[in-house]
Amino acid sequence: MSIYQFEVEKANGEKVSLAEFKGQVLLVVNTASKCRFTYQFEELQKLTSVALK
Repeated sequence: MSIYQFEVEKANGEKVSLAEFKGQVLLVVNTASKCRFTYQFEELQKLTSVALK
């Protein structure tokens, strides 16, 4: 089984196939967007910005 066979749900409920990202670098993060730890998103965004440079 490949990661590209999975479908995930975005925060807005929309489903997306990971196959759409084939050939790109993926950072897979399990988040709970409706909990008290959402402050960590800011740090995750910084990490993503650095990785994209």
